[in-house]
Amino acid sequence: MVVCGDDGLARRLAAELRDVYRERVTLVVPAGVHAPQGAVGRWSVRNLGLRGRVPGSRQVGRPSPEGAGSRDLRVVEAAEPDEEALVMAGVAGAAALALVYEDDDTNVRAALVARRLNPRLRLVIRLYNRKLGQHLEELLDQAAVVAEPGIDLRELDSSTTVLSDADTAAPALAASAIAGTSKVIQADGLLLRAVERTPPGRGQVADPGLCTLALLSATAADPAGSEGSDRSGDQGPQLLPDDRSVAAATGRGIVALEAMTHAGPAVPGRRLAAASLPVASLFSRRLRWSLAGIVAAVAGLAVASWLTTGDHPLHAAYITLLDLFAINDPAVDEAPERKTLQILAGFVGLLLLPVLVAAALEGLGAFRSATALRRPPRGLSGHVVLLGLGKIGARVLVRLRELEIPVVCVESDPEARGLALARRMRVPVVLGDVTEEGVLEAARIHRAHALLALTSADTTNLEAALYARAVRPDLRVVMRLFEDDFATAVYRTLRAAHPAALTRSRSVTHLAAPAFAGAMMGRQILGAIPVERRVLLFAALDVDGHPQLEGRTVAESFRPGAWRVIALDTASPEERLPDLSSTPGEAAEPHARLVWDLHPGYVLKAQDRVVLAATRRGLAELLGRRDVHASGA
Repeated sequence: MVVCGDDGLARRLAAELRDVYRERVTLVVPAGVHAPQGAVGRWSVRNLGLRGRVPGSRQVGRPSPEGAGSRDLRVVEAAEPDEEALVMAGVAGAAALALVYEDDDTNVRAALVARRLNPRLRLVIRLYNRKLGQHLEELLDQAAVVAEPGIDLRELDSSTTVLSDADTAAPALAASAIAGTSKVIQADGLLLRAVERTPPGRGQVADPGLCTLALLSATAADPAGSEGSDRSGDQGPQLLPDDRSVAAATGRGIVALEAMTHAGPAVPGRRLAAASLPVASLFSRRLRWSLAGIVAAVAGLAVASWLTTGDHPLHAAYITLLDLFAINDPAVDEAPERKTLQILAGFVGLLLLPVLVAAALEGLGAFRSATALRRPPRGLSGHVVLLGLGKIGARVLVRLRELEIPVVCVESDPEARGLALARRMRVPVVLGDVTEEGVLEAARIHRAHALLALTSADTTNLEAALYARAVRPDLRVVMRLFEDDFATAVYRTLRAAHPAALTRSRSVTHLAAPAFAGAMMGRQILGAIPVERRVLLFAALDVDGHPQLEGRTVAESFRPGAWRVIALDTASPEERLPDLSSTPGEAAEPHARLVWDLHPGYVLKAQDRVVLAATRRGLAELLGRRDVHASGA
């Protein structure tokens, strides 16, 4: 695997491929960029003098196999990913290449060169521009077919995948705000999370959710969570246990797979995103009361006219309206009661004039602001306060609204790219600096379910989190922090100060790296979820050609500790999505293809495609690969 980049995503992706998937990795970075721990060496394109000659494989500058084994990670220094640097990195013989530079132009140029060097190369490209990414995927796949006529990209899984770090991190950030965890995978538009459950009491049965993924070595007793921590115990975690093992494992927590739902109070999403302009917003409360008073006065005058003159009620109302608008003849020769009613009607007409002018002005202002940003409703509660509508915040906003989670956004920049999106989605927005007093209060932070601080400034996110904690100590807080050491210190301090509250610090690069790594492994990989120090992989697999699955029932295909079928793709083979991990915005149809509640007696057919959870060793066996370094995983 070859990873080219210039920021933290490249380093994190290289470490993910090495540590989680046990792949041999070459990292291409500019000079001076720190490499992940455990790198076996650093080479420079300039110092090796490769200009003018093209080596034929990855063996250039690589240590011998007797080195670090499958966990090798070598570093190549290059100012930019030109042909010389890609040749030095061994792209000609690599299985996959990830181009994750922050500049889209750099990634596009490097992808064109890489496809020419190796038509069979699996390409994963980081682009924020979705439309450009779609065209680039088609172009590079077509270039591979032209370079090697007859090549089947789908069979070789060598197609091009364009991802955005913002899109890939958004599901995990949304999950952190909703359920307090980033252990999520995405399949056919549905968010799934791995949740740790405490062991049941005597005589009770643990809730397995969709299925039981693992038995923990010890029970989590930390209310703030301890994701990724070491757990001590006489017995280590048991991945993909059978029902008998789960029933016999007393006192041990489980990791269950379940669909993502909103954990806060139920608030209708349409309440925050009405498609039409509410009638009540046309007029203020004071103006509505004034209009109601005038209508009541006119009705009273009409009734009095009917009773005093003996006219028909409709005629009496008609005469009263004529008097109100001063278009009736003066009642000079009529009874005193009629004269009095006419004078009163004229007086009410004088009062009506300024009310009508005010209503016209307010209505005009309401219509002019119909496309403006909405303010949070007064009775709003149980919502997510999203701080920052930049590149990341805009994607998270889309994800939260797709899950029908009520959101209130806070943004200080009136030109932020996410404001137009919020206006189009009719999401309430508070414009102002979150460090100023009253801004978070305007977002109803005291009644919110969670705070998502996603600005590009660590100090701003921390200040917002501390202020929100002061307003509501038990508020769920998720912060975007760049520096790992700073994030660790903040997490520990807030956890000690508010042990009963849930605090999470997230880095976009750490959240996006697993999705990029899964794409480099192939489109069948949907994601990976860590269970203590071990990893479970989720993959979409065609049953055809796998004797361990074909012709067997769901129950018979289950191999404890190796793999387990958890869902079935009901779409016909010609209508199936090539990538089940695509977001709903990228998918052609809404998620309704996967069936998760499978009957144990269902017989898997050759034309079926299934989603399964597997260990590294189990997946390697299913795919026909020998994974000698996946011991115990």
